[in-house]
Amino acid sequence: MSTAAGEQKASRYYPAEEEAIMKKARKTAHPTKYRESLQPGTVLILLSGRFSGKRVVLLRQLSQGVLLVTGPFKANGVPLRRVNHRYVIATGASVDVSNLDTEVLDRVSKDEYWAREKKEGKGEDAFFEQGETTPQKKDVDPQRIADQKTVDKALIATIKQQPDLEAYLGASFSLRTGQRPHEMAF
Repeated sequence: MSTAAGEQKASRYYPAEEEAIMKKARKTAHPTKYRESLQPGTVLILLSGRFSGKRVVLLRQLSQGVLLVTGPFKANGVPLRRVNHRYVIATGASVDVSNLDTEVLDRVSKDEYWAREKKEGKGEDAFFEQGETTPQKKDVDPQRIADQKTVDKALIATIKQQPDLEAYLGASFSLRTGQRPHEMAF
């Protein structure tokens, strides 16, 4: 029996166990393209998360679509945070961030700074004794408090030079009946 030119003859040997073959990745990682309006110093409106509706100052663009922002904490209670660039609206207001300490910003920009602490696994005894202990409030790292104060001190000094900017940052954003965000100019 002859085979056609394009056909392959079936193998008589089949392995007992199939060897794992890696699937080809069809997606490639592309660098994030930020909107032109997202420049350091721009005042942003947060659209989601714990601080949604708050106005914050953009400090730096980080990797993978993340922005480093702050309230400043003294003005509206928003600490140094990382926010996805898709969940912000850029406004026309801006603040000069050239006088910020770059050493502090470099430290805060690293992923290790934002890594969570590993939790210890609870044993069987701890599970049955759960009613006896009250949950303790987690203390904030003193390094984070110092970094926040350093950034806030420089930002508040430049914010106070512009009239009404501190009040603008302190006011939260919300929509009322009949307001259409796609028709607004921020």
